[in-house]
Amino acid sequence: MFRPQDDFTYLMPVHFGGSKFDPETLVTQRTTSLAISYETERDLLENYIPEGFELLAPEVQVVFSRFTEINWLQGGHYNLINVAAPVRFHGKKDEIDGSYTLVVWENRTAPILGGREQTGIPKLHADIEDLHILRPHYATTVSYEGNTFLRVGFEATGSINGPELEALKSQFVSMNTLGWKYIPKVGAPGAEVSEFVLYPQGMEVETAQVGKGSLEWIEQTPMQNPVQYYIVNSLAALPMKRLTQATMVEGRAILHAMGARVIE
Repeated sequence: MFRPQDDFTYLMPVHFGGSKFDPETLVTQRTTSLAISYETERDLLENYIPEGFELLAPEVQVVFSRFTEINWLQGGHYNLINVAAPVRFHGKKDEIDGSYTLVVWENRTAPILGGREQTGIPKLHADIEDLHILRPHYATTVSYEGNTFLRVGFEATGSINGPELEALKSQFVSMNTLGWKYIPKVGAPGAEVSEFVLYPQGMEVETAQVGKGSLEWIEQTPMQNPVQYYIVNSLAALPMKRLTQATMVEGRAILHAMGARVIE
């Protein structure tokens, strides 16, 4: 009969096997990322920041990423939309500054499963268009079953070079992504697992551009997006006071997939 091995890591269905756990495992991939941030109302955003965290700025960070040449997908690719806020975690053992992940949308199943189960990042599926490029203009849309709920635009106004580029490279070398791993109980209310997680990652930035960004959240009805509409509508209800950042970077992302850990 099948018996899991103690030094292996598994995803469901477990009985077909897993792989030996290696804490040094690195996920590497080429990336083009478009980051747009905006200021919002602190008290409204804090409704989505769990106790134990301090919101460092009333800012919503939205990042589109196109990942290619992914080592664990044998050269495959996928697109991602990451929505986060800058926080400080105050725990009994840990105190960490990072980006608290509000939600991630991806257009492939495989990275969703690993990200949710192994690293505690709240990932959902959506259709995410590749960047439409007519330089200096870039745009993408995010939808569910044909219903667009996010539009992202960017107009490049100049390259980042010299000391500014070096500072940006240093900023991206190490990034703390924080998530809330929550697995509900079977047949009962409450959580089987509820813990905060640090998922360390970074990026080797090669080129960067600054520009003018645009974001539009589009409210959804239950008929349009039955299992995600309340998430989209919560984000759409956060006022967009002013854009605080609009940059596009290209390079190589490095994720410490098995280096994630529970923080306390």
